[in-house]
Amino acid sequence: MASAVSLLLHSSPTTRAAPPARARLPASSAAPHRRAALLSHTAVATPRLLLAAPPRASNNNNNSGAVEAPDRLVAAVAYLYPFLDGAHHGRFLLAQFPFFSSLLGPLAPAARLFHSSPLTPFLLFLTLYFAVVRNQQAFSRFVRFNAMQAVALDVLLIFPDLLAQSFAPTSASGVGFEVFQSMESTVFLFLLVCLFFYGGGACLLGKTPRLPIVADAAERQVM
Repeated sequence: MASAVSLLLHSSPTTRAAPPARARLPASSAAPHRRAALLSHTAVATPRLLLAAPPRASNNNNNSGAVEAPDRLVAAVAYLYPFLDGAHHGRFLLAQFPFFSSLLGPLAPAARLFHSSPLTPFLLFLTLYFAVVRNQQAFSRFVRFNAMQAVALDVLLIFPDLLAQSFAPTSASGVGFEVFQSMESTVFLFLLVCLFFYGGGACLLGKTPRLPIVADAAERQVM
């Protein structure tokens, strides 16, 4: 009996067997596994970069490169609009210096056509602004910027016109007449130099002129 009890005690499990230890790979064999995982991750990520959508080209209609001859001519002709509109300010200067009259003689037919009707300046204003400045498909930015400068300067001519009508002297003598004559000649010289020589000349050479006062306003209007 005692031998049977002792046999049963020895055969019943008192402790659970420990699970077998997981085999560890040596450091030399683990490195290839890491490199293989890294290569597989790179192989998956590379097609995403290759298939990424290309950047959209910006259509800003800028002047990168040489300006073509038709654009130069159209931009230079646009400056004739404010010059012809303010040419009456040079009546005193043209009378004193006949050289300016001979210099501007070829523009006499254009001046007569410009002043043939009171509606002509207004129609030219609408044409330059809506048909040239706002027409991005037909004209380059070079042409539209110069046309906008011409339009903006013509708008500024309202102020010397108002001053000339309000403070015009009644007699052709005295200090008032001298001041009035100097003001008119200054406005004409400004138009002659900025528009006829600097503006038109720079456009014919393919350069972009930046007229004082109106260049920043024209830059904001032209996209």
